[in-house]
Amino acid sequence: MEAGRRDAARTGRRRSDGDPWPGLMIVLSAPSGAGKGTIRERLQQRLPDLLYAVSVTTRPRRPHEVDGVDYHFVTPEEFQRLVEAGELVEWARVYGNYYGTPREPMETWLREGRDVICEKDVQGALKLMDIYPEAVYIFAMPPSLAELKRRLERRGTESPEARRQRLASADMEMACVDRYDYVVVNDDPDRAADDILAIIRAEKLRARRQRHLVEQVRAGGRIGG
Repeated sequence: MEAGRRDAARTGRRRSDGDPWPGLMIVLSAPSGAGKGTIRERLQQRLPDLLYAVSVTTRPRRPHEVDGVDYHFVTPEEFQRLVEAGELVEWARVYGNYYGTPREPMETWLREGRDVICEKDVQGALKLMDIYPEAVYIFAMPPSLAELKRRLERRGTESPEARRQRLASADMEMACVDRYDYVVVNDDPDRAADDILAIIRAEKLRARRQRHLVEQVRAGGRIGG
């Protein structure tokens, strides 16, 4: 089972000219508090080769978070420098703080044929859709707004007013779900991770991503044992 799961994110497939096929980019969105970080962690346990493109932010670090692992935490001045230097693929202001997607090492990983997952709010994901149309966009839904409210309260990192703002935004974010390729419901993080694992495996079997196999057979090669 584990070997089969690793196959979904295995790198090293190369074209006949020796260059690797581009890696698969997965963009995971969810309303604030819906658990996209937990889902991503569970998915990486199943797919150890799946790389996480860590976003950069100006928001304060929460007690359990690690700089460079959960986010790259920077000052507003440093964030502005990254914007001006063109080092961010996209950026946005969300709930009073800035968030962005670093261009490197993500684009290098994709060129090398490695698979990458990003966690993005809806605003950031919509921008990435224009830049990376070949990526796979997944929206993680909370089972209910009441459950989302409970999760935000249990997290305890926002004021009551901030929680109300996030709940109001959740309705607008869910209205954008038709822009995504897939929807998973996060009533259980392990089940949601398994759903995304199935999505990745199916996406890798799309004809446009299997051209290397066609080339191999047409060149007289053989697939499998």
